[in-house]
Amino acid sequence: MGAHFHPDIVMDIEPMGPSLPDYDRKDYAPVHARFARQIERLKGAGADFFLCPDNTAHMALEAEGPPFALPGLHIQSIVAAEAKRRGFKKVGVTGTRWTMEGPVYPREFAVAGIASLAPDAQDRADVQSIIMDELVQGVFLETSRACFVDVVGRLAREGCDSVVLGCTELPMILNDETSPVPTLASTQLLAIAAVNVALGDAPMPTWRGGPRQ
Repeated sequence: MGAHFHPDIVMDIEPMGPSLPDYDRKDYAPVHARFARQIERLKGAGADFFLCPDNTAHMALEAEGPPFALPGLHIQSIVAAEAKRRGFKKVGVTGTRWTMEGPVYPREFAVAGIASLAPDAQDRADVQSIIMDELVQGVFLETSRACFVDVVGRLAREGCDSVVLGCTELPMILNDETSPVPTLASTQLLAIAAVNVALGDAPMPTWRGGPRQ
């Protein structure tokens, strides 16, 4: 767009705290309602479409409910499309416990003809602790970085040829240079997709929440 130009960006950020018990109960309706209110505010501020750089949130965004006020990009479908473009066959899924144990990534990869695998129970617990007790608090420990590399290494030994960094904070402790297998940084891929839409280089999304067809 030229020097000192970029698409307009409207942000609406609510605290994650009220939604955490809902995720634990798998009660996504209240979270869906919160997102609906946020998207209404974004529309009122002039936004044309929305994106949510939170993988876990997409379970709630997909919950039943009235269509959102704006169409939105879907982070897991974007990651799956990139994995397919790069020719990956089996992708490891990391992120919060809710994301690793949830149905969204397995479904999106299956639609793309790609297998997926989450870490085992102990590794899921370790990754959850690294994210929620450290990274989101601004704590970065070399021991945790090494632990996460080991988790990805075990996924690689199970046949994964790549890994999704399916949480906003995970690229801060792992990248292609330090990972045992190539990484798919979900937040970065979502941001690139959003820019392409905003510049008119990609079509406007049509999904307005609820189950994806």
